[in-house]
Amino acid sequence: MINLKGELLDANVYILEKGDSCIIIDSGASVEKVKASLNGKKPIAIFLTHGHFDHSIHCNDYAKAFNCKIYASEKIPMTLGDSVAIYSPDHSTIDDLSNFEYLKDGQLLKVGDFDVQCIAAPGHSICCMCYLIDGDLFAGDVLFDKGIGRTDLKNSDKTAMLTTLKKLEKQDFQNVFSGHGEKSNHDIQMKNIALFKRFLSR
Repeated sequence: MINLKGELLDANVYILEKGDSCIIIDSGASVEKVKASLNGKKPIAIFLTHGHFDHSIHCNDYAKAFNCKIYASEKIPMTLGDSVAIYSPDHSTIDDLSNFEYLKDGQLLKVGDFDVQCIAAPGHSICCMCYLIDGDLFAGDVLFDKGIGRTDLKNSDKTAMLTTLKKLEKQDFQNVFSGHGEKSNHDIQMKNIALFKRFLSR
C-alpha cells in the first residue's frame, strides 16, 4: 500500500494494489503525484471517505485521468454541493457528480480483485463512509490514532458519532488507516473508542 499526503491539511491518500490494478481512497493529492506513485498499476476505482474538500478536491480529476468511477456515500451530494459544508478554502463546491456511484450502509462491493465492505459512519459529517478491505479499516476522519473527528462542523452530529463509535467497536478489523496522521490498530482503537464514547455520553 502507498500512502500519499494531500495539499490541504496533509490529508492521507491511500493506493491499494492487487496484481496489475489498484484502488485509490480519497483524493487530496494531485493527479500528478498519484501518477508518479502508481508503478504501472491501473486504478480501477476511487473511494471517498467523505466530502470535505481536503479529501475530495481532485476526485473528478482522478476519474477523468484514470477512466474510473468514484464510490461514496449516497449522502455525499449534501456535502459536495454545499459551499459551507464542504469546507473548501474559497467556498467552491463539486457539482459534477456524473462519475459517482453511491453506496449504502452494509453494502458489499466487488471491484476487480478487491472486496469492499461499506460502513456508513456519520458524526464528523453526514456522508462519512468507512471501508473494510482485507481486514483493514479505512476510516477517513471518523477515527484517528488518538482521537475522533470533530463534531462541531456543518452536517456534524455528536449523537450520530456516538452511534458510529458503538457500531465500529463491533467490527472485526486489524489496522485503522485514518484520513490524517498515522495508522493505528484494533487494540489502540478499542481504548480510543471507549474513551470517546464516555466523552460523547456526558
